[in-house]
Amino acid sequence: MGKTSSASDDEAVLDEFKESVEGWRRALDVHRLAPPDAGFGARLAGMALAAGEQARVCRAADAAGYEWVPHRAAESNPPYELRPGTGRRGPEGLWQDFDRAAARLSAVVTGRDMLEVAQAYEDLADAAADLADALAREDEAARPKAGRARASRSA
Repeated sequence: MGKTSSASDDEAVLDEFKESVEGWRRALDVHRLAPPDAGFGARLAGMALAAGEQARVCRAADAAGYEWVPHRAAESNPPYELRPGTGRRGPEGLWQDFDRAAARLSAVVTGRDMLEVAQAYEDLADAAADLADALAREDEAARPKAGRARASRSA
């Protein structure tokens, strides 16, 4: 693989990579273990942050000379609450973007191109963030006006 970095640089990259993988696993687990809809938008926002961190760390690992190790996750489908036909709420067009990004990530992790994996994580991060923002706007619009007024006064 022709790395030119020092052992301490390698260790830092690997430690960062392990941390981001653990963050990604936790972001998926909160969707797998979630009750229906409670905090759905916040979980999507957390997924967006974790996917963005995965993208950043993949780019750093690529710059340090690492390749992606091809794999197929034990469960290649997204957690149940993120799958089509499960009553997920939010704009359908944004969900289509999310579904495409999730499918692309599932496909590229079977290859070796770290930058392609990074881009797929970044695309998923963007799609999840767009959905989280849309759900936050929906939730705000659905709150009674008196609750919104109290919330804005206490901010």
